[in-house]
Formats: sequence, C-alpha cells, structure tokens
Amino acid sequence: MAPFRDRRHAGRVLAGLCGAYSGRGDVVVLALPRGGVPVAYEVALALDAPLDVFLVRKLGVPHQEELALGAVASGGVIVLNDGVVRRHDITPDEVTRIAERERAELARRETAYRGGRPPPPLDGRTVLLVDDGLATGASMRAALESARQHAPSRVVVTVPAAPRSTRSELAALADDVICARSPSPFFAVGAAYLDFAQTTDAEVVELLRLASKRLT
Repeated sequence: MAPFRDRRHAGRVLAGLCGAYSGRGDVVVLALPRGGVPVAYEVALALDAPLDVFLVRKLGVPHQEELALGAVASGGVIVLNDGVVRRHDITPDEVTRIAERERAELARRETAYRGGRPPPPLDGRTVLLVDDGLATGASMRAALESARQHAPSRVVVTVPAAPRSTRSELAALADDVICARSPSPFFAVGAAYLDFAQTTDAEVVELLRLASKRLT
C-alpha cells in the first residue's frame, strides 16, 4: 500500500476505521506525544471527542538509544523488554538511572503541554490510545498499564501502522486494537510515511489548543 503522506493524513485514514466510537459521550482520545498528537487530532476531530496527551517515554539502550529496553509512563509505570535487557546485560541500576532521566522529561512535557491543567478523568470512559505507529510496542504497553490504573471501561490501541506480531501482543492486553496497516516485512514506523519529520513541542501545544477550542 502507498505510504501515508504525513501524520495528519494517517490520522484521517485511521479515523475512518473508528466509526464505532463516533459521537459517543464516553470517548476520550489520548495521544502519545509527540508523534501521536497530529494523528490523534484527526481522530478526535472525526469522532467529535476530546483530545489530550498521555505521556510515555521510551527507555533506550545505552549507546543505542533507538532500541527500546522498555518505557515509562506518567504515574510511575515501567514496562521492560526483558529480552533486550538480558541481551545487552543492562543492570537494574542502569534501568533506574535511565528511567529517572526519562521521568524528568515526562515532568517537563506535562508542564509544557498542559500548563498546569489536570489530565482528564478516565474512570468509566472509553479511552483511545493513539500513536503514529508501533514497532516493539513498549511505549504503548506502558500507556496501557498506566491507563488501566484509572479504571476506564475500555482501552483501545489506535495506530496507523504496526507489525502483526506487535498487534497480536497488544490485542491480548487491550480491549480492541485498530490498526490501518501491518505491512510484512515491517521495517520501521517511518517507512509507513512519506513525511515523517519530527513533531515539535509547539505543534503539540497548538493542536491541543485547537482541539480544546473546538469543544468549548
């Protein structure tokens, strides 16, 4: 299949698969920043649902930061990829050090994106967790575990692209998985896009502002 033009285009395609959640008062769309925000904005717009962020940070292997040994989410939830940790002989002290650094970045982003505004209540809600794509799924697993602590009625993983193996793993954890494309072989999330330029903090803040303004 042809790649998505950019994240906004991917969001519009993905929104077309989310019709069952349209116009429902219990739905909230939560984006994993930063790349998930432009995707989630289009999903929230199509569903007439509120948009917010759910903060998760990948924990990168030392000197190979692109390789995830796990992820940390707001609320203190840590998910580890045990196979990666073993293969790279990463000690518990190293995991703690990396997680503390990423928690500091989570706190910075909480302030930058929300400006003191509290996160939306999730109890009894249907939560669509949205990212721009999945590879290992570590960040999404952390988001799922953290979201479950807030007693939502349903948690739905919602992404434009992911490998079939990751989709299957998350299907065992989430109430539903909505994924537009699962190419095989799956090389990287960026391969699903023509334009995969990094999303900036300023773009995140602006899209959250627009989404909030739309519902007021």
